This record gives sequence, C-alpha cells and structure tokens, in this order.
Amino acid sequence: MEPPGITRHRRPFLAPLWVTFLALLIAAAIAYTVYRGAAITVVVLASAGEKDPGTIDDPPISAEGERRAQRLAQMFAPGGGPGRLDALYVSGERRAQQTAAPLEELLHLVPTIYDAREAPAAASVLHAHEGGTVLVIGGAAALQQLLRQLAGAGSVAEVPADPDLLYIVSVPSFGRPHVLRLKY
Repeated sequence: MEPPGITRHRRPFLAPLWVTFLALLIAAAIAYTVYRGAAITVVVLASAGEKDPGTIDDPPISAEGERRAQRLAQMFAPGGGPGRLDALYVSGERRAQQTAAPLEELLHLVPTIYDAREAPAAASVLHAHEGGTVLVIGGAAALQQLLRQLAGAGSVAEVPADPDLLYIVSVPSFGRPHVLRLKY
C-alpha cells in the first residue's frame, strides 16, 4: 500500500464556524438597528367641554367646561422633565377651540385645526409626529372615530361621551396599540 500523497487543497475545517459567526453578527446588527428605529407615538384624545345651553348651532362651552379646560392646561403645563406635547390638533367647533385656548397660551403651541366632520386620519397624525406626543381635542363622535382608527375597529367598544375622560393611545412602530382611559 502506498502512503497517501500530499494534497494540494486544504479542507476548510473552520469555515462553517466562521460563516455561522458572521451570520449571527449580521443578524444582531439588523436587530439592533430595528430596535433603535422603533418609536412609540402617544396620542391623547380629549373631549371638548360641555355646551352652554342655548339654541345656536355652535354654542360656547359652559362654566364647567372652562374649569375642565383650565385643568387640562395644568395637566400638560411645562414642568421640569418629560411629558411635553409635540403637537395640538383641535376641531373647528367653538367649544373645542375654547377648550384648547388655555393650553395654547400656556404652551405657546399653534394648533392644527381639523374639520369635526372629518376626524384627522390616524395615519397622517402618526406619520407627522412619529415618536412624539399629540393632543387631539374635539367632539365625541370625531374622537370615537379617531380612537377606532388608532386602536383598531374591534378593540374599542362604543362608550358614552364623557367630557371627563381622556383616552391615551400608545402606538408602537411594531406591535399593537394600547389604550388607557383616564378620568381627570
């Protein structure tokens, strides 16, 4: 028997290990990039103050509604730390604009006015303020429509219009949104 001859080609013994290590490194870099790019947009929905009883089409808010507007402004008052608003959306109704007035003065925010019959599309609000915090003030019907768009049609049941309720919707880039009902 003849001894085996010297082969010219070495077998790549460690190649499978290096390829596996390289694939894991690339997967970790992609996961880190996706994780760092993920953002959570917080949308706070507040109902306009109650109507002042009257017969006109667009009545002003009542005295109780003015007190609620002041309370809402104090909730979002600038303080030392996180929790600032990035944008303010207000419907064209007089009571919604009167509800937002103390907040506008306190925060020096210019509100984006939207038509109450056409609630702002959730996609446009989320896209324009990705990773930020947005306050939307409007009538009960418009807010219910926006809440259904943000949280999904089946996840929110029809609730009675209560001006004391705030809906806080956190919408992550990945995953499903979460809704928190808060009485203020």
